[in-house]
Amino acid sequence: MVWLLRLMHGFLLAAGLALLGLPLAAQAEVPLPQVPEAQKRVSEAQGCVEPVEVMRKKHYEFLMHQRDETLRRGIRTRKYSLEECINCHVPPPESGKLVRIDSKEHFCSSCHSYAAVRVDCFQCHRDTPLPGKSSGAGHRSTLLGAAPPAMGSTTLASEGDVR
Repeated sequence: MVWLLRLMHGFLLAAGLALLGLPLAAQAEVPLPQVPEAQKRVSEAQGCVEPVEVMRKKHYEFLMHQRDETLRRGIRTRKYSLEECINCHVPPPESGKLVRIDSKEHFCSSCHSYAAVRVDCFQCHRDTPLPGKSSGAGHRSTLLGAAPPAMGSTTLASEGDVR
């Protein structure tokens, strides 16, 4: 009878150890995201505006800082603009391949879906490059794909005008 208890104890111990190892085995088989290659390079020495490891860790900080500078201070630069990221990393419409943010082939979505991070930039901004625009083109607003109003087009109400 004792030998039967010892045998059952051994089986239970082996089964428990096997079950403990399953999460590790399952984790080892999870593939990393397939990140699409950039369409352009900033220079021959450097592919992106910052080294790849810096962009992987801090891209959101650059984008948030750019957003704050643009919205709060009116300063528009191209180095960290979302439009430049999209123009470089997402295939242009002329390529015949329409890649939107809900596709795993979209540059942003490829890692953000893997990391379970919600991307809300594209509720207002384009998720595809502007047709006919390359990374070297002049900066345009990416809000819904429209150009910003001309500086002199805004009219102010006169003092006596009540609206």
